Amino acid sequence: MKTKLFILSLFVSANCLAQRTETYISNWQFSRDGTSWQTVTVPHDWAINGPFDKKWDLQKVAITQNGETEATEKSGRSGALPWIGEGWYRTEVTIPDGYEHAELLFDGAMSEPLVFINGKAAGFWAYGYNAFRVDATPFISDGKLDIGVYLNNFEESSRWYPGAGIYRPVTLILTQKARIDDWSVFVKTTSIDSQGALVNVSFTAKDAKEGMKVAVYLKDPQGNFVGRKNIDMPADGKVSTDFRVTDPLLWSPESPTLYRAGISIAAMETQDDTGAGPGRGRMPGLRPLDNKEWKFGIRTVSVSKEHGFQLNGVTRKLKGVCLHHDLGPLGAAIDRDALARQIKILKDMGCDAIRTAHNMPSTWQMELCDSLGMMVMAESFDMWIYPKCKNGYARFFEQWAEKDIENLVLNHRNHPSVVMWSIGNEIPEQWSDEGRQISERLQNLIHSLDDTRPVTQGMDRAEEALGSGFAQVMDVPGFNYRVHKYDKNITQLPVGFLLGSETGSTVSSRGVYKFPVVITDNSKFASYSPNYDPAALTHADGQCSSYDTEYCPWSNLPDDDFLMMDDRTYTIGQFVWTGFDYLGEPTPYDEYWPSRSSYFGICDLAGLPKDRYYLYRSQWNTAEHTLHMLPHWTWPGREGKVTPVYVYTDLPEAELFVNGKSQGRIRKDMTQKELACDPQHPEQQKAERNVLDRYRLRWNNVKYEPGEIRVVAYDKNGNKALERSTRTAGKAERLVMSTSLIPTPSADGRYLDSESAVTHKENTIFITVTMTDGNGRLVPNAQDNLRFEVSGAGEFVAACNGDATSLQPFTQPEMRLFNGQAVIVVRANGKKGDIKVRATSLESGISKEITVNIEL
Repeated sequence: MKTKLFILSLFVSANCLAQRTETYISNWQFSRDGTSWQTVTVPHDWAINGPFDKKWDLQKVAITQNGETEATEKSGRSGALPWIGEGWYRTEVTIPDGYEHAELLFDGAMSEPLVFINGKAAGFWAYGYNAFRVDATPFISDGKLDIGVYLNNFEESSRWYPGAGIYRPVTLILTQKARIDDWSVFVKTTSIDSQGALVNVSFTAKDAKEGMKVAVYLKDPQGNFVGRKNIDMPADGKVSTDFRVTDPLLWSPESPTLYRAGISIAAMETQDDTGAGPGRGRMPGLRPLDNKEWKFGIRTVSVSKEHGFQLNGVTRKLKGVCLHHDLGPLGAAIDRDALARQIKILKDMGCDAIRTAHNMPSTWQMELCDSLGMMVMAESFDMWIYPKCKNGYARFFEQWAEKDIENLVLNHRNHPSVVMWSIGNEIPEQWSDEGRQISERLQNLIHSLDDTRPVTQGMDRAEEALGSGFAQVMDVPGFNYRVHKYDKNITQLPVGFLLGSETGSTVSSRGVYKFPVVITDNSKFASYSPNYDPAALTHADGQCSSYDTEYCPWSNLPDDDFLMMDDRTYTIGQFVWTGFDYLGEPTPYDEYWPSRSSYFGICDLAGLPKDRYYLYRSQWNTAEHTLHMLPHWTWPGREGKVTPVYVYTDLPEAELFVNGKSQGRIRKDMTQKELACDPQHPEQQKAERNVLDRYRLRWNNVKYEPGEIRVVAYDKNGNKALERSTRTAGKAERLVMSTSLIPTPSADGRYLDSESAVTHKENTIFITVTMTDGNGRLVPNAQDNLRFEVSGAGEFVAACNGDATSLQPFTQPEMRLFNGQAVIVVRANGKKGDIKVRATSLESGISKEITVNIEL
């Protein structure tokens, strides 16, 4: 007689207990002083409303990571927003009848959250970036949970903007007493071969009894069963079972296929459970207790000297970026649609990996990386015992590090997107034997929790880390910057490979171009540098050139990283600093007010691609051609002056025309093999041709004249492949509004008029506003102050223009254009109907409205 698989959704019982529910708790009351309260929606960042002010967390410090030895004033280091101090949250939830166990899952709260339930201390977690669980069962009173959360953020506790508040979701999980321990569940692919994939599912049941029944099953993406088993519950509640999946659909960034693993537990009913007396009732059966499904991907990860980094047995080099956790104008408050927008923009660039620098990721971000196809290096700490800032995580490391690592791994190990763990970034202890021992301890802890992924960390002091053995103990030795040391580093690494765990740190401002065009490390702005020029800082404008020739004294240009990835077989990939600009760390203007956000991003703080985006796209996106030309061609007053033209393309050759006159047909110089930013060979920066000419097409002697510039690109066989042009813009005449992921002009440089009505499935919508002339061409010097009006089934959330020196608050419906563009963020309010969004220039009166229909 076959035993039937019991799946709780199909199970019928006259005495069925309440089944598991998982509910986001979004409605809260918030207070800064504990007396005056306002209603807020969690996720929530109390500081993002501003105002910007240099007094917030004004730090006088020496940034040792940048080579500084003397303390100077850093006014915008942590974002110049009011995140310091205390905050209180409270809410009340009712527990329905029939549940025996209640748990609160906090995905992150900034900072040092202390949780109270019905007036009693119920839980605490030291690290604001980590998820933690609170058993609420002992505190239930009259079927209610009166929840309070106290947070406290200290000055000089962060090197960037951390945000403030319950900035990630809070989930209430209700079950029976006998239940699945969610974080004990591990679904892993142990092997893939010609016979299929071997998948292991293991978990622990809490308060389970021997004799209970367990069902474990796997479903393919269409919901078909590809494996199912019935198991008797062991006495210790620990279950592990294997499945052979034939013809598996493997997870990868190019094909992010997700399966489901389900677990059900049930108990045998007695006659008393059926509610019937002897001879009068039905036969006892199974009483369902708990059931849950987990998404997972079938895939393997490995690293070796012979094959480098492999996903599913295929060698590939990681094309990654580092991301801080803030979402620009939304602050630290996590938002699914904003995260998805970031990932989609990066994927269009050809990026296939994200490093969550320098902290634990959110669950929502990992779920999106799973479904959209983005590999992840999940990072943990920015410091260990020795502090980088006075009140940072070093206060907690010795007591909390193991607990934080455990929560990180247990919470995220079922995400196929996570391909490696990182235990630290530029840790000061890397020179010491103490640091080596800590590295081994944390790495071994991760291996004990997850034997399927390697462990890495980012090291910035190569000689010290290699001399102490700190680098050699890592599964994956990761090095931050200083690519000119790679060749020496690899000779001391027995594993035979290395990772560019943090690369680039090129700086630029969208739409800003500075003349003459020179390669510079910006050391003239750095007080610790022998090249420091106080006058340069005094007369600075707080912007960096988008010719992509500016970097930092400790970093380099993208071209150097491309060279090391292309020409060194021992490199396994890179993570560029950073994919998007972020709040805080306004290098090279750390000592310049009002700079309050970074310049490192490939995209700006509003999410608009800078020119550099297309440089990376030309190397990383192998599925589509790239042809991008810079700068814009509206330069009143520069007539007759040298105005270089750069082209970023995957194609090998192109010809440039100015008003129909050829400026020459040039080809990428593949003979260039020397780094442009090697401090030991500074002559490369001044050479007429260098590695930049291997990855960019540069016409350095073009003289500006109003009119048209046009580029024609050719394939490897000399055939015309693509053509782009742009013209000098006329006066500002109209606004163009677009909800496109990346609003781009047509091949002749025109921004097409936005649709009168567009339909969106997303709850949060990003609208790009562009000022154009009468022919739809960007007016690149437009700085109009815009007023926004939102009506109908939505509300205004934020606006951002990408200017790192702007002090306009994000959450007010007014924002200046920065070099002709800005982004508005609106959010559906749950009502049926359209959202109407209008932008109006307060200077000229030029106005435009767009209608967005939300599919509920």
